[in-house]
Amino acid sequence: MSDADPTDFTRDLARWSETLAAIARTGLGFTENLYERERFEEVLHVAADIKAAADEALEVRRESDHFVQEWLESVGEGIPGYVTPKVAVGAVVGNEAGEILLVQRGDSGVWLYPTGWADVGYSLSEVVVKEVLEETGIECEPVQLIAVIDGQRMGFTRFAMHLMLFHCRATGGSLVPHPLETSDVGWYGRDALPWPTVGAEWWGPMAFAAIDGAELAATFDPPRAPVWRTTPD
Repeated sequence: MSDADPTDFTRDLARWSETLAAIARTGLGFTENLYERERFEEVLHVAADIKAAADEALEVRRESDHFVQEWLESVGEGIPGYVTPKVAVGAVVGNEAGEILLVQRGDSGVWLYPTGWADVGYSLSEVVVKEVLEETGIECEPVQLIAVIDGQRMGFTRFAMHLMLFHCRATGGSLVPHPLETSDVGWYGRDALPWPTVGAEWWGPMAFAAIDGAELAATFDPPRAPVWRTTPD
């Protein structure tokens, strides 16, 4: 009998579906051949069935046709149609007291460092500064990139997303939560994190090491061995 974790298998299903959908959507963005378009759309339907199965395992009910339509609407042409993961930024902001800046998400109620999508027209470090100020009222300066994270692999998203996690130093401002995105904000010591603070078991040691002044080489997800469950012949 297998000892595999059902949650890991569900993550695999989500990963397979998103990968198939990305290949098909990229193909649709580049081809003008009607036969190829039919084949790529058929792949989208297969990917949608896989994704629906993954969602069902997570007790999220959505029909496969919903995914197909959503994916088709996002197809571009040429280079803009090449499907890549979404990019997000996170900010580990420390103060002179060695505390970390956390926000309580307005939608879920969980606590986490400030995060946001990488907006067009801004560098990643500029997005970090902007997001921290918007979500918390705190001004900061980026110090170092400490992690590059595959959100889907880590299990905190069901679509392809890469997170760039920065260590930042607070330089001014005052605590003011965003009226729509955050319910609360605050400074917290490593032994007094609010509940529930998500993911602190993996990012906490790294975050507080950076806040304490350590110069860290950016961590990243090591390659899987093998990347897929089957190996080439």
